[in-house]
Amino acid sequence: MPVSGVSKFFGNEEKHMRILIQQKNDGLYFKDIGEWTRDPAEAMDFLSSTSAIDFCILNKISHVQLVLKFEEQQYDIVLPVMSPRGDDPRRSV
Repeated sequence: MPVSGVSKFFGNEEKHMRILIQQKNDGLYFKDIGEWTRDPAEAMDFLSSTSAIDFCILNKISHVQLVLKFEEQQYDIVLPVMSPRGDDPRRSV
């Protein structure tokens, strides 16, 4: 089921770093609403970390982290996604 306004959250242009959403518990990457993949190449690429976080909040996607994915895996960076204010700070979005 397509999400309204999804195009503002991710980009299609070629770049050296990709911004991905990954489930913490099993390492799957976000592909589309209700779809997750083990292959980072199939994952949705977001324009910015802020767009990725906003997308998670808007779509109530929790227990995830951001992965800044580079061509060489050794340079990948994993960033925790914290819950918005007012929620339990021990839970992740």
